[in-house]
Amino acid sequence: MNSYQPGRGQRHGRGRPRRRSGRGRFQEQRAPAPKQKTFWQRIAAFFGGDGGGQGKPATQSRNGSERQQQQQPRPARKPEPVEVTSPRLYVGNLSFDATESDLFELFNGVGHVQNAEVVSYRHNQRSKGFAFVQMQTIEEAKRAVEELHDKEFLGRKLVVSGAKSSEHSHG
Repeated sequence: MNSYQPGRGQRHGRGRPRRRSGRGRFQEQRAPAPKQKTFWQRIAAFFGGDGGGQGKPATQSRNGSERQQQQQPRPARKPEPVEVTSPRLYVGNLSFDATESDLFELFNGVGHVQNAEVVSYRHNQRSKGFAFVQMQTIEEAKRAVEELHDKEFLGRKLVVSGAKSSEHSHG
């Protein structure tokens, strides 16, 4: 009687014969396999990196100099001052916590504010870090630039200048 008994017959999985662990008779003739470069080393070599380092990232030399550049403090970018030609002002480097009422109060100390609008992202309503303030007259807008540009407000130095385009101001 020939019945199936688990554990008998092919014990080494899927009909493959048992393979010896690297001690075959042709072992002595094989040359050692060359060390394969990692995927990132090949990518770096393709784009001009040395790619040869064993165990080190291929772009080590370039990253080293980039890190040194990042440690030096960047000079503050001074936006070109936009001449005040309308009562509408650009307010930059604004704290993300600043609200329109904060701006209203701040600019009301200089002149009459018609409108203050913090620009924010639509999807999460988070401030983009700048705003537009509409003053009553161009003279008040110019005075606001003189008095409030580079003034510390909520922990940041404001950038106040004329707004570049007047497409939003309707009168």
